[in-house]
Amino acid sequence: MKRIMITGACGQIGTELTAKLREIYGQDNVLATDLRRPEEGSRVLEGPFEELDVTDAEKMDRIAEAFKADTIMHMAALLSATAEKNPVFAWNLNMGGLLNALEVARKHNMQFFTPSSIGAFGPNTPKDDTPQTTIQRPTTMYGVNKVSGELLCDYYFHRFGVDTRGVRFPGLISHVKEPGGGTTDYAVEIYFKAVREGKYTSYIDKGTFMDMMFMDDAIDAIIKLMEAPADKLEDRNAFNVTAMSIDPEMVAASIRKEIPDFELDYDVDPVRQAIAESWPNSIDASEAKRQWGFDPKFDLDTMTKEMLSAIREKENK
Repeated sequence: MKRIMITGACGQIGTELTAKLREIYGQDNVLATDLRRPEEGSRVLEGPFEELDVTDAEKMDRIAEAFKADTIMHMAALLSATAEKNPVFAWNLNMGGLLNALEVARKHNMQFFTPSSIGAFGPNTPKDDTPQTTIQRPTTMYGVNKVSGELLCDYYFHRFGVDTRGVRFPGLISHVKEPGGGTTDYAVEIYFKAVREGKYTSYIDKGTFMDMMFMDDAIDAIIKLMEAPADKLEDRNAFNVTAMSIDPEMVAASIRKEIPDFELDYDVDPVRQAIAESWPNSIDASEAKRQWGFDPKFDLDTMTKEMLSAIREKENK
């Protein structure tokens, strides 16, 4: 990777991915794109930026060609809970945007990354230590999009030789950008509420286990996978990655080590709860570790300390 174009650069992952890639590859070698220009002062504007609707195939192609990109990281997507509110729009954005990005990569011989998700699994998937290759019958539009995307990326690799790569992300936890409509977002909101109010009402019920990972580990995983030698990869577009399997009570217990009086109660959202219950309790990331050295650094308690410290600093500015 030398010249990298990112779609959805203002999203939860894209914001931090853009900053990290610019640190490594140089400010001018990472082009951020998103549907709208972010507010002045955003880190995304510290290097090149273009407004781009990913459903506009011609504009995406023009931007990539003008930038002379050799890599495209397609991060633009509508997330799980939001997608359920408007499934037709979600299909058109998630699948149309992905197809456009793959076509740009094919046409210009670019390396390609896009994330999948634990949302690609469904209620018939084994719930514990979910293997990388297993039954996938998701019951959400987001999940259907992710399974379709995994297959489409595999198709572009086998049919056209596009160097497609991807991971199935669990819930991602970050203090940089607040949540954007995902089912796992409670695990981000709980930290902000802990600092601001000392209490949190969870829309996900106690005992509901889902995989999570700190954003720093997620960004490192993307870069490590993209830099891995192609001949070492037996798989391509659906590597399971995770750092921890947790429920709200575990997060609260970790927070109480730093904020002893923290209170947690529940007002369960049936839509997001149903989505969460259709996903695995824990997934097996052994193939990512074996094939390209995936190695997350943060566990629950180290992540909690980092989250609370960073949010306090932000709140006190």
